[in-house]
Amino acid sequence: MKNMVTILGPTASGKTQLAARLAAVTHGEILSADSRQVYRRMDIGTGKDLADYVVDGKKIPYHLIDICEPGTKYNLFQYQQDFLQAYEDILGRDKTPILCGGTGLYIESVLKGYALSPVPQNAKLREQLADKPLDELTTMLLELKKQTGSNMHNRTDVDTVQRAIRAIEIETYNLHTPMPERPFPQIPYIIIGVNIDREERRRKITQRLKQRLEGGMIDEVKALLKSGIHADDLIYYGLEYKYVTEHIIGILSFEEMFRQLDIAIHQFAKRQMTWFRGMERRGFHIHWIDAMLPMEEKIQQILELKDNGYVSGEE
Repeated sequence: MKNMVTILGPTASGKTQLAARLAAVTHGEILSADSRQVYRRMDIGTGKDLADYVVDGKKIPYHLIDICEPGTKYNLFQYQQDFLQAYEDILGRDKTPILCGGTGLYIESVLKGYALSPVPQNAKLREQLADKPLDELTTMLLELKKQTGSNMHNRTDVDTVQRAIRAIEIETYNLHTPMPERPFPQIPYIIIGVNIDREERRRKITQRLKQRLEGGMIDEVKALLKSGIHADDLIYYGLEYKYVTEHIIGILSFEEMFRQLDIAIHQFAKRQMTWFRGMERRGFHIHWIDAMLPMEEKIQQILELKDNGYVSGEE
C-alpha cells in the first residue's frame, strides 16, 4: 500500500501549493482536509484557490472539494465516509494519495481512524441552549469532553454559537450512547508540517484578506444570500462568511468587518497551530519544514523522507 503524505499547516502557510507541486512529481492526487471547502460556490471565502491545482499547465486531481450544497451541515462522520471512498479510488488507480488541509480534526480522524456514528439532532437540547452565549457554551463543551475523553471539537472548529451547540449535541449523544464498533482501515502515512514565521503569517493573512475583499468576496456572499441561503446558515460557517454576512445585513460597517475578521483569522491560525502541537503530544510525528524555503528544496526534503521509507503511522 502506498504511504499517504499528509501536508498540514496554518492558514496562509502555502500548504496547497506545496501539495500540488508534490502531486505533480509523484503522480499524486490531493485529498482536501478543509471543513468549508466541501461547499460549492463558497470559493473566495474558503480560499479554494483552484489555480494552485494547476502545475506547469497540468491539472492536479483533487477530491473532497465542492461536494455539497451551501446551507447544509456537513460533518465529521460524512467526511470520513467521503475520504475513504476517494482514498480507495486513488489507490485503485495506483496513484499517490496526498492529504492536505488545515482542519486538524478532519486530519486526525482519518489518520487515527476515529470510530464515529451519525448523531441525530436533539431539538429539546437545542432549545435549551439557543440563548446561551458562545463563552458559556464553550465551557459546557469542555466539561462534556472531560466526561467523554474526547479529542473532538477544538476551538478551531467551534467558533460560532451554532457550531458549539452542534458539538454539545454530539458529545451529549456520545456520553449516553454506546459507540458501535465500526472498523476504519489503518492508513500508513507520513506527516509534513509547513512552519511559517508568526510575523510573516500575520502579514500574509492581512494581505490575502485585502485581496479577497477586492476580488469579489462580498459579492460571493451576496450571491449566496440571494440564492436563498439564510444569513444564519452562512454565519454558522464562521470567519469570512460570518463577518461578511454581518456586514451585508447591516450589523457591521466595512471597517468594523475588516478589523474584526482580520483579528479572527489571526486567532484561527493560532488555534490551528495549537491543534497541531496537540497532535504531537497525542503521538503523531510531524516533520516540520520551513515555509520560506524555495519550493524545490521543500519538495526534496519530502521526497527524501518518502524514499527512506519513513512512516509516521508505525511509531
